Parts: sequence; structure tokens; C-alpha cells
Amino acid sequence: MEEERGLVVATERYGSAESWKYLGKDGVMERRRDGSEGESRGNSIVGVFKSVFLPQGYPESVSKDYLQYQFWDTLQAFSSSLSGTLATQASLKGVGVGNQEATVAAATITWLLRDGTGMLGRILFAWQKGTKLDSEAKKWRLFADVLNDTAMFMEILAPYFPAFFTLIVCTAGIFKSIVGVAGGATRAALTVHQARRDNMADISAKDGSQETLVNLAGLLISLVLIPLVTDNPVLTLSLFFLFTILHLFANYKAVRSVVMETFNEARLSIVLQQYLGDRRILSPLEANQREPVFFEFRKTVPIRLGVRLQEVVQSPEELNLALKNNNMPFLLGVRNGCVCVCLGPEASVHDEIRAMCQAVWLSSMLTPTSSHWEMVHESHKVMDTIFNPFLKGVEAAGWDMKRTLLDWDEWRVEWKTKSS
Repeated sequence: MEEERGLVVATERYGSAESWKYLGKDGVMERRRDGSEGESRGNSIVGVFKSVFLPQGYPESVSKDYLQYQFWDTLQAFSSSLSGTLATQASLKGVGVGNQEATVAAATITWLLRDGTGMLGRILFAWQKGTKLDSEAKKWRLFADVLNDTAMFMEILAPYFPAFFTLIVCTAGIFKSIVGVAGGATRAALTVHQARRDNMADISAKDGSQETLVNLAGLLISLVLIPLVTDNPVLTLSLFFLFTILHLFANYKAVRSVVMETFNEARLSIVLQQYLGDRRILSPLEANQREPVFFEFRKTVPIRLGVRLQEVVQSPEELNLALKNNNMPFLLGVRNGCVCVCLGPEASVHDEIRAMCQAVWLSSMLTPTSSHWEMVHESHKVMDTIFNPFLKGVEAAGWDMKRTLLDWDEWRVEWKTKSS
């Protein structure tokens, strides 16, 4: 059989496209589709589906977590579509649809007030939090979905409080405008992560096709649900809570499935603390699994360079005690020729840092005439000893060091020796 078909010279396949074989026989090259006729028809149907709903070149053209994320994202979009149908029905009922005493003017004013407050909320949120959306894409993505469910719940309850209906729907409108900004911006950030061949536009377009298909399926199911839930508040709330639980669970699984190879503040802190503890560099998968996806309301302590005036360290023993018990935010402090390193109350300090600090402290005792700023200048040895191997290790572990997702107010320090 192989002699009749000829010798396979090459096989051609790009991403999700069909596979072709180039056969050579008697000096003639022939191109044939790989597989039997039945398999080709099946592959043709699957190929059309992939070309419509998946980016060109899938799976090589996207990140490894693309399929898992899109599965959970599709499930959350489906449940959100059904919840949105229930909320829309309640809003229409609240503005007077089906009520002979309601006027068109009153309904129009309520709708305009809701849209107007939503526009203001969109501008204010983008002004206050727009710079945080890149570095904390997972948290803001999940926050947007929680806020969206809250807004829809308010819209469902609004008709039962007619005296406060306008206030409730306007507040829900503000929430939904925030959802629009946070959800759209974080989706763009995730698209940057998923694009592996400068195909952001293709991924975004196919994501829109997937969402449209899901919304179409939700629309068909909504046609069955609407007659059942009309004038039945118990069933409406029960279905809403069911869809909301599914929506939040799918969103949590979606953001958990994302494996970012770039550092933001949380992932950098996780990897750095692990390295200072046992010199092990976490892979992107390990660090992303530990990264928190919910907002923490505790106050964060910034890291600073400066002179610590609250405590005088006069001996290696006091230095060890300060490193162990210190909760000051300074990374490096100097007073009267004494150096101490402070990494915050929760950071583990590697023994080598402590030894380097003691060495610098002893050198200051042997040369008491040295200035305080020379002590700061010599501290670059600590950084070189600890962080140069760290930078090489993170690159070897698979982290992308060409760019970071640190906050806009990130600060950087360069240690340079004086040229004589």
C-alpha cells in the first residue's frame, strides 16, 4: 500500500488546520490530505468549528492555559446570561411595563437617570483604579463578576420597593458601569497573556464569537424560563441564586486556571519569600497557584530605603534581634555607622543576609571614621550576593523578565560603585 502511494517526504500542518502529506514517487511530488475519507469528513466538520471559534493556529498560537480558561469563562458567561434575563425582566416590570398606570415619561426618566449615573461611575472608577487593572487582573476580574451579580440582585429586588426603585436601579447602574470597565480592561490584560504570536485581535474576535454563541444558547433557554418565572418571585430568586452560585464558581476556576509568566507584586513577593527561605525558585505554575485572587483589606506596608531612627543597633546580637522581631518598613537603615536590614514582619530572612549585615557592621566598628553614606554604598554587596543568583534563577524557571506587571508607582534601585 505504501509503495502504491509513494514515499512520505513531508507532512504539513499548522495549528488546528488539516494535515497534508507530500508523497514522492517516480520523481513526482503529490499532495494528499492525511486520513481516510470518513475521517476527513469528520475532521472537516471539526476543522470548521475550530476555525470559527478558536484562534488561527490553535493550540500553538495561544498560551497553555487558554482552553481551560475558555471552558470556565464560557460556563460563567452562560450562567450570567440567564441571571441577566431575570434581572432585565424585573427592571422592565419596575419601570411600568404591563402597568396601565405607568407613563412613558416616568419610565424614560428612570432609564436616563440609571444610564447617567452609570456613565459617571465609569469615569470615576477608571480614574481611581485604572492603573491597578493590569497588575491585578485576576482580582479585578473576579471582583467585577461579584459586583455584577450584586447589581443584578438589586435589580430583581427593586420592583418590590417602589419608593426606592429609582435609587436602587441607579446604584445598580453604577455597579454595572464599574463591571464594564473592570471586566473589559482585565479581559484585555488576559488576552495579552494568551496571545503568543501577536494575535491579540484574533483571540479577542474569537472570544466575542464564543460569547455570542453562549448568549444565543442562553436566549433560547430564557424563552422557556420567562413564562415560568413571571409573577413568581420565589422561583425567580431561587433560579437567580442557583445561576449566581454557578457563575461565581466558574469565575473562580477561570482565574485560578490562568498561569501568568510575568511578575506582579503578589507573584514577585511569593517567589522572593520562597527563595529567601530555602533558595528554591518557584515555577510560574506554583506561584500562580499560591497567588491570592480575592482582595485583602489589610493595610500593606511599603518597602523603602532610608535611615531608621527608632532603634540603635550596637552589637551583632542586637542586630539578630532586630532582624527577628522588626516590623519596620525600611529595607535598609543606618545610624551611627550601624546597618540593619528589615524585610517586614512576615518575610523570612535568609541566614546569608544576616551574615552579610554582621560583616558590614563589624567593618564599621573597625573603621569608626567611615561615613554613614559609605556604609550605604557598601551595602550593594548584599544585593549582589543575594539577588544576582535570584534573577538568573527566575529566568531559568520560566519567568518572563522582559516585562513586569508591577504597579505604576513601582520603584527601582541600581547599585553602582564610584569610579576613582
